[in-house]
Amino acid sequence: MKVIRNFFIILIICVVAIIGGRMTYHHHLESSSPVSAQQPSNNQWQHSSENRPYPNVNQYPRLWILVSKKKQRVYLINHGKVLYTMYASTGTGKNNTPTGTYHIQAERGLSFFNAKSGEGARYWVSWKNHGEYLFHSVPVNRQGQYLINEAHNLGKTANSHGCVRLSVPDAKWMYQNIKQGTKVVITNH
Repeated sequence: MKVIRNFFIILIICVVAIIGGRMTYHHHLESSSPVSAQQPSNNQWQHSSENRPYPNVNQYPRLWILVSKKKQRVYLINHGKVLYTMYASTGTGKNNTPTGTYHIQAERGLSFFNAKSGEGARYWVSWKNHGEYLFHSVPVNRQGQYLINEAHNLGKTANSHGCVRLSVPDAKWMYQNIKQGTKVVITNH
């Protein structure tokens, strides 16, 4: 009887520790970076999301990417620590950004234009279906001019066609630095 009671006490302690750890981790995501809670300015799409250098990916071999559709943020994470937070705009409605675990693919490029949607972007990196779902800059028109009304949604509203939009400098950094095979986790949280 005493063994069973001790077992249940240990089980309860483990459950409380796991739940507390998850709550602490989510609180850490919300409070670890100055961009987590604040709303971006309307011209944020022209600037890096944080006022500090981007992480050197070579120093973080276990770096992975978390995309929060609820918060419209992209977190660069290493060993449970947020290294950098980026403003984002994900897809919505019939163009919803798919949730799940993916990996950065080989495909990347300086620019593209989709005649069907009438939009393109700069600095793209594929994470699903080899060029279908991307990280990329805020959208551009056929002439390569940024669509300001769309750009103003960055970090505020889900408004893409399923890709993850980033500020121009953030997208350029991702294009130039993020390694093929890097894990990408996309959540509704």
